[in-house]
Amino acid sequence: MRQSAVSRRVRELEDELGVSLFERHHAGVRVTNAGIRFLQEAREAVLQLDHAVKTATVAGSGTIGRLNIGILSSMATGYLRELIQVYCSQHPDVTVQILQGASADNIAAIRKRQLDVAFIMDTIDAKGCETLALWNERIFVALPESHPLYGKKEIEWSDLRNEHLIVRQSERDPALCDRLTRRPADHNHAPSVQKLSVGRETLMHLVAMGLGLGLTSEATTATRFPKVVFRPIAGDDELLQFSAAWLPHNDNPTLRRFLSLARSIARDRRRRAGAVSGRASFGSSLASEISLFLASLGALARRLGLLT
Repeated sequence: MRQSAVSRRVRELEDELGVSLFERHHAGVRVTNAGIRFLQEAREAVLQLDHAVKTATVAGSGTIGRLNIGILSSMATGYLRELIQVYCSQHPDVTVQILQGASADNIAAIRKRQLDVAFIMDTIDAKGCETLALWNERIFVALPESHPLYGKKEIEWSDLRNEHLIVRQSERDPALCDRLTRRPADHNHAPSVQKLSVGRETLMHLVAMGLGLGLTSEATTATRFPKVVFRPIAGDDELLQFSAAWLPHNDNPTLRRFLSLARSIARDRRRRAGAVSGRASFGSSLASEISLFLASLGALARRLGLLT
């Protein structure tokens, strides 16, 4: 700006304030006492405004802020633990708040904007929300060490027909309740299912005391509970699918980064699982071919009289 324009604006400011900020004379200008105070306050205000601009820019990029997450599954191991651990390490300036509850409760909290994202088992009640299937977990039975089913490596649904099952009230999702009420039942037997408003640890202590058998997801089995053992439900299709749910118009930048990481980790885990499955299949095929070759070689040797 030209010096004349600056001088004119300073005079307009002095007129608006009603005080002189500078004393003017032929040798130059000198800041008045009022001018010194004004410049000090104005400098702090400009610095604060500059900080606000920078903070808003960083917050818009999702590197700082707050993210509220609703969970259902245990974080003892598995996908959910990896996701949250990696996200927190990559975004140390984001405050992560975690709330544990049933899928229906978490969906209600999302609609009220109390949660940014929730991990749920059933998406039927998630109308109006975006959902994304991310990972699966096997269903496990928790039973005391003294139980007759202790010696089985896998539990059939039919094994539970005459058992008293106890589940946490927060795990009353339709995806699990459907299996509880339909799979173990037949024309002559109906399962006894008791829903308790207790935490996961308390439920396992009740199992250890012989007050019922518990049903839980695979991630819980990574935690050791005294006198409690876990056995999987038989069948490759006995899986619980977990999905992320969020509002499509939620503009929290931290949510976008979190969902991007969730997709990336889910893809990596599926890729690793596919690679392990492929190696196992290849190893099984190779072993079969080797066995067949050795059998053929043995037969040939016997025909030639090389073996007795």
